[in-house]
Amino acid sequence: MSDGLPPLREVIAEHGLSARKSLGQNFLLDLNLTRKIARRVGDLSGCDVLEIGPGPGGLTRALLMEGARHVVAIERDARCIPALQQIAAAYPGRLTVLEGDALEIDPLPHLNGPVRIAANLPYNIGTELLIRWLTPEAWPPFWQSLTLMFQREVADRIVAQAGSKAYGRLSLLAHWRTEPRLAFELPPQAFTPPPKVTSAVVHLEALSAPRYPADRAALESVVAKAFGQRRKMLRAALKGHFADPEAALISAEIAPTARAEEIGLEAFCRLSAVPRS
Repeated sequence: MSDGLPPLREVIAEHGLSARKSLGQNFLLDLNLTRKIARRVGDLSGCDVLEIGPGPGGLTRALLMEGARHVVAIERDARCIPALQQIAAAYPGRLTVLEGDALEIDPLPHLNGPVRIAANLPYNIGTELLIRWLTPEAWPPFWQSLTLMFQREVADRIVAQAGSKAYGRLSLLAHWRTEPRLAFELPPQAFTPPPKVTSAVVHLEALSAPRYPADRAALESVVAKAFGQRRKMLRAALKGHFADPEAALISAEIAPTARAEEIGLEAFCRLSAVPRS
């Protein structure tokens, strides 16, 4: 199946779209791979999709080909806008392109639910965006799922379980409110230019409610403190966070000699409810 648009390599050549390291760009040009990502998002026929950093539009095209009702694409690089407008012309009324910084633009006025987020995220803002999507005040969020590409190392941190070296703040935030799964890997040669690392697609399905009750800000704070000195025992790592860290840990049924990577999500949620003074 073809959408009648030129191959992405031709689009890049026509518009002079060499990937810029300063923007964290690595373009995925193989439409078979972008369609594989789009299919992993799920049934798109009744959904709006938010895409961040579409570049020349490889994933954008795949999302539209796979039946997305409407795609809202936020692109910071002005050089890419004409290429994206070509796609918009080929899919009348189904693609809205917003030029600007995804960290500053509010896409909600352009979206109608249900909403799914899919992106080959720019490396330099990927983690920050993920944390924002996982930590809104209200839950459930405006989105149903996130299907995102990261460096494999970051992907491993998102899906990690307690006891592994990759386990940390990202793992806890992801598992608290979503069902995170590693979907598949992509080798460096799939991209232009090839990055120095393997990439991976992660799919996170929003839960209707957090797994365990906890105040979002309190949980974020205690987790950040605990993993800030992850090699230390928690009674030492949490100094300055609790007036009496040992007593706080005992009241949350956590051994004061344990280290952060040994403690599961439920225990961290209990600890976040302990008064700090």
